[in-house]
Amino acid sequence: MKLMSILTLGLGLAAGPLLADGHASGDAEAGEKVFKKCKACHMMVAGDGTVIVKGGKTGPNLFGLNERVAGSLEGFKYGKSIVAAGEAGLAWNEAKFVDYVADPKDFLKRTLDDKKAKSKMSFKLKKEKDATNVWAYIVSAGTE
Repeated sequence: MKLMSILTLGLGLAAGPLLADGHASGDAEAGEKVFKKCKACHMMVAGDGTVIVKGGKTGPNLFGLNERVAGSLEGFKYGKSIVAAGEAGLAWNEAKFVDYVADPKDFLKRTLDDKKAKSKMSFKLKKEKDATNVWAYIVSAGTE
């Protein structure tokens, strides 16, 4: 019994570094391919100006998205609903990201319990596998 507890603890500690920068269950390489759809509106640029993905400016920079409070990136003009979601405690992780990109407007309505909630993001990434892979790619790009 004691040995089993020690083994369980050891496995948990060994897995910790894998999850430290945000759990990403998808395939980052596949996500990079799907992200080509996202870069029409989003870029990934590190805080030091290093361009990971050159993309549009219609949507916010997705570099360092993991655990970022929704609607909080300085210098980007967000819609009222996503800002309200962030003020209510929404911070991005894999599950929330995958849920959001499947239907942004519906996600905000449910998150805020507000039938009038809106999203400026009209694109929907309906395949959960694609969304999970995109999350893995975003997380693999790094954090601030």
